[in-house]
Amino acid sequence: MRNVLSFLTLASMAAPEATSGEDRPRVQVVTSVGEFTIELYPDRAPISVENFLRYVDEEFYHNTTFHRIIRDFVVQGGGYNTDKTRKETHEPIRNEADNGLKNERGTVAMARLKEADSATSQFFVNVVDNHSLDHSESDFGYTVFGRVVEGMEIVDRISGVPTVKHGPHRDQPRVTIVLKRALRV
Repeated sequence: MRNVLSFLTLASMAAPEATSGEDRPRVQVVTSVGEFTIELYPDRAPISVENFLRYVDEEFYHNTTFHRIIRDFVVQGGGYNTDKTRKETHEPIRNEADNGLKNERGTVAMARLKEADSATSQFFVNVVDNHSLDHSESDFGYTVFGRVVEGMEIVDRISGVPTVKHGPHRDQPRVTIVLKRALRV
């Protein structure tokens, strides 16, 4: 009996207790092609969720674009105005990709540069399972901090938009996909 109790105690310590769906913040993303809702995981990625909600509350994402679309990979936004100029951001945050969450279809993660702790405002939605983006011994990975819980068909629609190369940037949508607003719901 003691071994069973010890195991249960260790098991409960090993995995952080998840908050219920009712306790998880949600953000509605309104785009030029429809709306989708993201549920956030502050229990697993507190820094990333706080950072994302800061930008949401500041209305930073209003009238930005989904500037990088790679069919069967990701839809990325949150960094450029509709005139393709880069937005000023807050300081980068610490990478939390070692939180146990995986870059699976429908999950939302922080975009970053090559440096692990370089994420600011940009985020992406995984259109497929992208395990190569997960935390591993050889790569720190990309922090998953939420999941699309309503409107994944809108993300799929965005994912299917034809893209072009524009200047140094590849995978830009031929037609501008506007992130009109992101609001807590």
